[in-house]
Amino acid sequence: MSKKGYWMAMVEVTDPENYPLYIAANKAAFDKYGAKFLTRGGQSSSPEGSSGNRHVIIEFESYAVALACFHSPEYQAALKFRRLYSTSRFAIVEGA
Repeated sequence: MSKKGYWMAMVEVTDPENYPLYIAANKAAFDKYGAKFLTRGGQSSSPEGSSGNRHVIIEFESYAVALACFHSPEYQAALKFRRLYSTSRFAIVEGA
């Protein structure tokens, strides 16, 4: 049985008016690859310094699926919006 894969992002939304374009655009990729949101926005605190104003953890069936989703044409089209309307620290990791 393979380990789960996760996307972890600490995002600073710089254009809140247009950021929803990214959210709408990423739906196709997330639906296709079975993404499960563990966190998506919501309350947070940053006791060790700035970490952005939006925090997201997404679970995938496996690390390979998490990578495939990121590199998919569907997500690459959405990524353009994320980069226009926010800055982020982003990682794809394999679960324990």
